[in-house]
Amino acid sequence: MKENEDKGWSPYIAGALSGIVSILSIWIAGKFFGASTTFVRSSGMIEKLFDPERVAKMEYFIKELPIIDWQWMFVAGIFIGSLIASTTSGSFRWKAVPDMWEARFGPSKVKRGFVAFIGGVIAMFGARLADG
Repeated sequence: MKENEDKGWSPYIAGALSGIVSILSIWIAGKFFGASTTFVRSSGMIEKLFDPERVAKMEYFIKELPIIDWQWMFVAGIFIGSLIASTTSGSFRWKAVPDMWEARFGPSKVKRGFVAFIGGVIAMFGARLADG
């Protein structure tokens, strides 16, 4: 095994565990899990700190209150679970520009951040467009 090779989790085990969590979510809560609604609600919670009256009048937040619910906790759990998984496997690293990106596009952190932000915006737009 190479010195810098990842000792991360098996993708088969991680995929199987994700599938089990998905099945349990539908079976127990009767709901599919997702993340895009949580990001919208989180932005509503942040905006509510500055202008609660405006948020209360927004059509989206009248039907979907910006609150911490099971889905919000699920997204927080993704972060916490991935942090635990990466630290226990020894693969956790603080890295602004991954090796693969640097080899292909160069070491610029600004370029990497810009592309990541635009990709996130496009993915979030698509998820919201699909009512996800």
